[in-house]
Amino acid sequence: MPHDTALLIARICLVLMFPFSCLDKIVNRRDALAQAASNPWVPAAFAPLLLVLGGLLEIAGPVCVVSGWMARPAAALLALYCVATALLFHRFWASGDFWQPGASAGRAHFWDFTKNLGLTGGLLLVALGQGF
Repeated sequence: MPHDTALLIARICLVLMFPFSCLDKIVNRRDALAQAASNPWVPAAFAPLLLVLGGLLEIAGPVCVVSGWMARPAAALLALYCVATALLFHRFWASGDFWQPGASAGRAHFWDFTKNLGLTGGLLLVALGQGF
């Protein structure tokens, strides 16, 4: 496989989840608003605005990363978005059930938190000029 083709596939895989996340916010708007408003650091009045801004980034960012147009700044914004959503909405330390046996909300959030950090690392590689 040519190097450029492999890099294109890597960039597509890296950002593939974002448009589907936007679609989920549209289809399940009430749940998305409730999740955004439930965070103690996010004023409930800002939840609709945050969803719109997040949705726009989840559509425009991947288009930029995959197409190469403004890929570095788009990847940097997506990386910041991943860190912000990890800290705001995957607060595994706050659930209190992380160390309990069996399935727990804390462990589910822990895995989502670490996945967000993994995405952040990949996006930073693009933002810093690697992988393009």
